[in-house]
Amino acid sequence: MQETTQAKPKKKIPERKCLGCGESKPKITLARVVRAPDGSVSLDLTGKKSGRGAYVCRSVDCLKKCRKRRAIERSLEVEIPDEVYAAIEKELADDE
Repeated sequence: MQETTQAKPKKKIPERKCLGCGESKPKITLARVVRAPDGSVSLDLTGKKSGRGAYVCRSVDCLKKCRKRRAIERSLEVEIPDEVYAAIEKELADDE
């Protein structure tokens, strides 16, 4: 009898596009900005919070590009106050 060795299929790594630079990267390397069901907007570094999400690189530069073009606001369909952007920017700066 001949033994057959079957290779495991490679696990597909989910990718998302950064709203700042436009590059597709593995989902785990990006930060998720989430609009919760109650309408609040926050940074979700774990990717587990419930709500609509938008992805951005974990760099302050990409966040600034998103803010200038209002890309996150359009994606989440909500207006984001300056205080929230400042809090997200601080969290990203601390994460780097």
